[in-house]
Amino acid sequence: MKTTHRWLSILEGCLLVALGLHILNSSGLLISGTAGVGMILLRLTDLSFGQLFFLLNLPFYILAWYTLGRAFTMRTFVSVSLLSILTELMKEYVYLSIHPALSGALGGLLVGFGLIILFRHNASLGGLNILSVYLERRFAIHASRTTLVADILVLVAAIAFLDIGHLIYSLLAFLLLSSVVGRYHRPPKWAQIVVVESKP
Repeated sequence: MKTTHRWLSILEGCLLVALGLHILNSSGLLISGTAGVGMILLRLTDLSFGQLFFLLNLPFYILAWYTLGRAFTMRTFVSVSLLSILTELMKEYVYLSIHPALSGALGGLLVGFGLIILFRHNASLGGLNILSVYLERRFAIHASRTTLVADILVLVAAIAFLDIGHLIYSLLAFLLLSSVVGRYHRPPKWAQIVVVESKP
């Protein structure tokens, strides 16, 4: 039952993220992390988002395997593969017409809550998610801080591709994603102990 619950939760998390990304893509907006890099590269290649997202994550599995364990790496690989498939299906079968402001709000919230579900079940969506989980477990750096830095880097890169309106709406998605992760994500208990003990 525990295994079934975990994989159902991972599926639900991937569905939320896939829908959030599809909403953002439908309005030409970006999100942070590896997904944001994939959205930028969409403008430079003929590959689909699902293909780009899968390929971008391949190098990060090495870090996950040696630092976060085999179980985490395998769940992350399945999550990334599942998200890649879901985004391809949504591109084919889900048609949306949403104002960019609403897209930014809904997209950021959906991606944020999807990530929370994955983190709680010892999985991630690869890329910078792997890095944020590693930094949290190794150095007790909350995942929301790593997410915020990734947001800024993606936003800076996006200046060359987006007009000011789309940048602002993308920033809204970034802020809501970071807010959700910051408020609802709970680091492992041992990481919290490290933080407490490090205080003077």
